[in-house]
Amino acid sequence: MTIGAVLLGALSTHVTNHLMERSKNRYQLMTRWDDKKIEAYAEYVDAAKFRIAASVRVYETREGLREHHKPEEELRDDLSQAGRRWGSAFERIMLLGGDDAIEASHELNLVLAEIAWQATGRITGSLSEWRERNRTAFRAINAFHDAARQDLGIQGNVTGEKHPERDLLLPPSRDAAER
Repeated sequence: MTIGAVLLGALSTHVTNHLMERSKNRYQLMTRWDDKKIEAYAEYVDAAKFRIAASVRVYETREGLREHHKPEEELRDDLSQAGRRWGSAFERIMLLGGDDAIEASHELNLVLAEIAWQATGRITGSLSEWRERNRTAFRAINAFHDAARQDLGIQGNVTGEKHPERDLLLPPSRDAAER
């Protein structure tokens, strides 16, 4: 009887340790992938904003809205580099992202393409259409943030009642400044 109790105790200790170790390994694996996802999500948003900024410089130069210290050809090269950086970041989203984050990135990608196309003259549009594309891009970035947060199990939203929609930060027009 005593030997049976000792064997049963040893067996239950072994099973408990095995299950705890397995649970610990799963948790570590999940945490490791969450860390990679956070990095991928942050890099993707950073690359998207970098692509927008490069597009803005090309657009402003091409439209004569602002002078930059670089010629337009160099600014277009910067935009190409920003596109490559964004493409690499997007591939990480495709590999690591949750379904909703991937879908949100596809929505953002469409707007980023339109911004770059208008910046380089591949599509036409007015200044107000340009600004609306940029507004749409930042709404899409916020939607991506929400999807990424949900995928990572982070509570709260970037958008919604507690966070009203923000507009582009634009300097006053020249006409308004002269008044």
